[in-house]
Amino acid sequence: MTAIYIGVMTGTSMDGVDIVAASFDPLQLHATLTLLFEPDLRDELMALTLPSDNEIDRMGKADVALATMIGEGINTLIEKNHLDRTQIKAIGSHGQTIRHRPEHGFTLQIGDPNIITEMTQIPVISDFRRRDMAAGGQGAPLVPAFHQALFQHDSIHRVILNLGGIANVSMLPAGKPEAVFGFDTGPANILMDAWCHRYTGQPYDENGNWAAYGQPIRSLLDRLQAHEFFSKEPPKSTGREDFNLEWLDEQILDWRNDLEYDELEDTPENIQATLMKLTTRAIKKAIYRSEMQTGEVYVCGGGAYNSNLLEQLRWRLRKHEWTVQTTADLGLSPTWVEATAFAWLAMRFVNQKSGNLPAVTGAAGYRILGTMTAV
Repeated sequence: MTAIYIGVMTGTSMDGVDIVAASFDPLQLHATLTLLFEPDLRDELMALTLPSDNEIDRMGKADVALATMIGEGINTLIEKNHLDRTQIKAIGSHGQTIRHRPEHGFTLQIGDPNIITEMTQIPVISDFRRRDMAAGGQGAPLVPAFHQALFQHDSIHRVILNLGGIANVSMLPAGKPEAVFGFDTGPANILMDAWCHRYTGQPYDENGNWAAYGQPIRSLLDRLQAHEFFSKEPPKSTGREDFNLEWLDEQILDWRNDLEYDELEDTPENIQATLMKLTTRAIKKAIYRSEMQTGEVYVCGGGAYNSNLLEQLRWRLRKHEWTVQTTADLGLSPTWVEATAFAWLAMRFVNQKSGNLPAVTGAAGYRILGTMTAV
C-alpha cells in the first residue's frame, strides 16, 4: 500500500494555505488544495509578525483559528479526492511563522497541531525549525534538503529559487551531494506585494506589469541595499521582522531627505521597479558567488508567475548563460513545491531520517526535524 503524506505550508506572503497529498519514490501528487485567508484572519496574522499590544491573547486566538482552517482544509482535500485515510501516514504542517529571530535562538510558528490532529484523526508533524536551531542552526531555509532529494542532477548544475515573501536559493552542484548549500537572499514578494496593494488596491503586481512601467531609482536602491542582512555571510535567514512596509517607509523618508533626492523619480511605479531590482540583484549576487559557472535556475513560489521578474533574472544571468525556467519543467508546479517539501519532511520524520542540511542552516549536524502530535 502506497504511503501518502500531507504537506501544509503558509509562507511569509500570507496569500493562503497550500495543502498537498503526496507519496515519494517516485514523487506523486495525489491531491492539492489552496485555501484563501479570510481578511480578518490575514490581518491578525500580519499584525502578529510585528510587536504590538496584547500579543499573547491575539496569538492564542489566531493559533486556534489557523489550525481550524487547516484541519477543515485537510478534511476537504481528503473527501473531495476520495483519498483513503488509512494510507495517510502523517501530516507535515509548517504553520504560520509570526516571529523568526535566529540571532536570539528562537522562532515561532502557530497553527495548533493538536487541533489539526483532533479534526483529521491523522498524526501531525510540526515544529520543524526549532530542533535545527537547538543545534545552533538558523532553522531556515529548510527546503534545500527536499530540493536536493528531488532535483539535483548528476551532470548539470542547478539552482532552485523560491520566490515567496522571502527569496531563498538552493545551490545544487552537479553530482556533488556533499556540496549543496543555500540561504535566504532577501525580500521577494513581501515588499512588492505590500507596495502594490497600497497604491493599486491589488494584492500583488500581476506579471510584474506595474513594475514594468517604472524605472529603478539608483539612489534609493543603494539605500535599501545598505540593510545589514545583504552583507551577512551565509548561513543566514530573514523574514518580515527585517523587511516590512514600515521599514520601507523609513528608508523612503530618509531618501527623500537626502541631498541627492530627485523629485521627478519619486513615483510609486518607480519604487515598485526598484523593489524588483532589489530582489533580482540579490539573487544574481547569490548565484554568481557560487563556484558553479553556468547551469539551470528553476523558480518556484508565487514569484514564479511574475513574468517580468523572470525576464529580469534572465537578463541579469545572461553573462554566464544561466537558463531560467520554473519547476514545472521538472514536473512539479511552482505552486506546490513548498507544501510538498513539508509532506517530505513529515515522511523523513516518520522514517526517523534527518531533514536539515547543516551546510545550509549552520546547525552542528544532521537532525531529525519536528515533533509528533499522535492521534
